[in-house]
Amino acid sequence: MQSDLPVDAHPSALDGLETRYSDLTDWVTRQFNPVYRRSLGGEYRWCAEWWRHAEAIIRLSALWYSWESMRLQGATGIGLWFRDHLDHQMPILMGPRGPFYQCSETQHFEPHRARLQPPVEGWFDPEPPCLPDEDTEEGTEECTEELSDAELIALLREISDTPLPSDDGLEPLDDEDGI
Repeated sequence: MQSDLPVDAHPSALDGLETRYSDLTDWVTRQFNPVYRRSLGGEYRWCAEWWRHAEAIIRLSALWYSWESMRLQGATGIGLWFRDHLDHQMPILMGPRGPFYQCSETQHFEPHRARLQPPVEGWFDPEPPCLPDEDTEEGTEECTEELSDAELIALLREISDTPLPSDDGLEPLDDEDGI
């Protein structure tokens, strides 16, 4: 599946900036690829069809936008760009678990797409609904009740294999404790 992200659009994020490169492909072709070379294989991966990877487009766009802006900042601009942008993105972009991890310089592999389950209706509402009870498939109102500290610890003991401290001497927390 090819990425639907526009690779050659001039982003509005760069409006008003006199850019050296006309678009992302131009920057990747004339700046990123020839300048920031790495030995490929092992630690570093690259896909000649980088534009098929949505994550790569986003990361490379972020590098290009920041490069265009920071190159104009004078003495320390590009140094800060290396530290704050390139040095962070390179190991992720080209690393063994990055977007190109299955690809080689000569062969593109479409990355696996994780299965998605749609959220429960109303999940993102200010007061989300309770998850359905696994046995009945019906929502329960119990989960909206506020539990005391002792009830919460008892519930955690029920569902946890990890020993929890005894509730002897537990005092309820309140907002005045600054927590």
